[in-house]
Amino acid sequence: MNQGKIWTVVNPAVGLPLLLGSVAITALLVHLAVLTHTTWFPAFMQGGLKKAAAIEHVVG
Repeated sequence: MNQGKIWTVVNPAVGLPLLLGSVAITALLVHLAVLTHTTWFPAFMQGGLKKAAAIEHVVG
């Protein structure tokens, strides 16, 4: 099946910007959803927590 025939129906000057624009909008919406519906993503975008890692000593 040849997918190149789509350009006989849709002009590439119209179809390509629509395709790329829809991909960009979808990516932005996914990032917005992750940003607003999680707690770890905003912290990650702000650089995370600025505390030293705890060192555990096992005394045996």
